[in-house]
Amino acid sequence: MQAIARSLWFVRFLRRSDESTGTAAADTTEGVDADAPTEDVSMRKGQTAGKGRATPKRRDAQSAARRPATPAPRTRKEASAYAKANKPTKDARRAAAAERRARMDAGDDRYLLPRDRGPVRAYIRDVIDSRPHLVGMFMPLAILVLVAVVLPIPAIQQYLSLFCLLALVVMIAEGVILALTTTRKARAKFPTENISALGTGWYCFTRASQVRKLRVPKPRVQRGATV
Repeated sequence: MQAIARSLWFVRFLRRSDESTGTAAADTTEGVDADAPTEDVSMRKGQTAGKGRATPKRRDAQSAARRPATPAPRTRKEASAYAKANKPTKDARRAAAAERRARMDAGDDRYLLPRDRGPVRAYIRDVIDSRPHLVGMFMPLAILVLVAVVLPIPAIQQYLSLFCLLALVVMIAEGVILALTTTRKARAKFPTENISALGTGWYCFTRASQVRKLRVPKPRVQRGATV
């Protein structure tokens, strides 16, 4: 009898377990919307969903990148209006000119004239700026010649003309010597560069004939410095 009672109790226990499991499954099913789309089986862990559009071809992407942001003007009137609308203001132009002038005075190759660019020309300028020259009196001498022509006194005109002629001869002689010595120094400093004696001589003369404060680029060395 005890064995039969134990068997009946075990069967009742199994029935209760099945009922509780079915109730929990029903509750879980009720919490899920029946109309909601089911997850695709192919979407496994670590995979991302597609972007929903086709990948453009490289040719189309490059064409779109090269396409201007705004349409080009088709008439002269449209071009004039576009240029006027994008024209910088007066203050902006002044600021840009001041910055460009400051860069030129500092010797920045990006803003210098082609004749002043390069390390060879920078070295030549240092050689010229390291000491004074009689060629630097060229501009004052030109003013003196103008005064001699305008002055209505023949004696003074004669003496001034003679003095200006002698000074001009001396300046030419110094310019030739300066060109030869500077060319020799530049060739020794830069043996791999093709340095023309004529071009270097003319550059030395134009640099030395200018007033020191008005030279562009500004002198980097003081007078008496060893270069």
